[in-house]
Amino acid sequence: MPAKRATVRDLRRHNRSALLSTLYFEGPLSRQELVARTGLSAATVSTATAGLVDERLVVGAGTVESDGGRPRSLLRVNPGYGHVVGVDVGETGVAVELFDLALRRIAALDHDLPPTDPLAVGALIAAAVPEVIALAGADQGSVLGVGIGVPGEVERRGGAWGAATLVHAQTLGWSGVPLAELVRAGGTTLPLFVENGAKTQGQAEMWFGAGRGSRHVVVALLASGVGAAVVADGAVQRGSTSSAGEWGHTTVVHGGRRCRCGAHGCLEAYVGAGAVLERYRGLGGELGEGDERAAFAELVALAGGGTLGGGSPPAGGAQLATRVLEEAVGYLGAGIATLVNLFNPELIVLGGWAGAALGEGWLPSIVAATREHALRHPFARVRLEAGRLGPDAVAVGAATLPVAALLERAADPRAPVRGRAAHLA
Repeated sequence: MPAKRATVRDLRRHNRSALLSTLYFEGPLSRQELVARTGLSAATVSTATAGLVDERLVVGAGTVESDGGRPRSLLRVNPGYGHVVGVDVGETGVAVELFDLALRRIAALDHDLPPTDPLAVGALIAAAVPEVIALAGADQGSVLGVGIGVPGEVERRGGAWGAATLVHAQTLGWSGVPLAELVRAGGTTLPLFVENGAKTQGQAEMWFGAGRGSRHVVVALLASGVGAAVVADGAVQRGSTSSAGEWGHTTVVHGGRRCRCGAHGCLEAYVGAGAVLERYRGLGGELGEGDERAAFAELVALAGGGTLGGGSPPAGGAQLATRVLEEAVGYLGAGIATLVNLFNPELIVLGGWAGAALGEGWLPSIVAATREHALRHPFARVRLEAGRLGPDAVAVGAATLPVAALLERAADPRAPVRGRAAHLA
């Protein structure tokens, strides 16, 4: 098949996208700086930025002194151009958050709903989107799109915005669930973007968090479930059917504990928050009546910082909590070492709400456990850091999906695209 020839329109859109993306991630910048950073000509930058300013996608951001000449005007992406919604479909509830274009959170809602019934999840999202928009006092017409982060694999089959994505979440009993269609059935007409939650978290950490400026990164999600976003040369790897990154279902013990997916010995069965709490309670430990997040935070607080990184074991009732968490950290270190050996990243980011809870006091222990299992050469060249975006990273990452569509197209993602799939790569 002959290669498709680029048209003048394609070139213009590419130039606008390059300028808009550069301003978004590196701005505010002057036109002269845009010329240097994008490699575009001064005339192209002048024409394209004038168009972006006319459309209010880009606005002025003051001036900066220049060497021997007039002050240079600075430009930035207009954070008030529109809003985006990020949805985190977790395993104990659904979080729906509204952001401006700079990804500053304006309003948020949390709904307790175990996502075993996809029809109920779709209806909840459809109802919660206008609810969070109203809570912020915003207009629905200002919303560019809704990003949805989900557990499990997201299969993309092309077509219009979000219309042909199927979610396979084996641990939830979801098989080929057309989640975007279910949300639309609830009345939503906004562009929808569905992606695996670990991947949305990974994109958020790469854009705004610990991964910013790095090229080869693994962002690990540790929550009820366990997953990872593998970033190579700055791009999230999805595999042939978008299921790459199911790190939690790699085997760490042959014939080991039964995992929620039905297999035995999966990493998730040893380090997932639910599995760790089940282990603690199975050994006679008692915790309060809170939900899974609260119970896990209580367990971590009870155990303190652990002893793998040095120190003395606690006395009294905290001994069991310390024993259980040290066991989990040992398995986690083995799992992270596998990431080190397989992908040779420069950075591993430990995220997710359970990862954030462990990262506060157990990071030295996790590093020590990883060192025991990783090859020396790649381990000596990798950094292990806690995520910087906190427990809401999946929702933030989901909100990046419509923003990424805006940057890619350099035009409002609510406008239809003819002749091509509108899903993000």
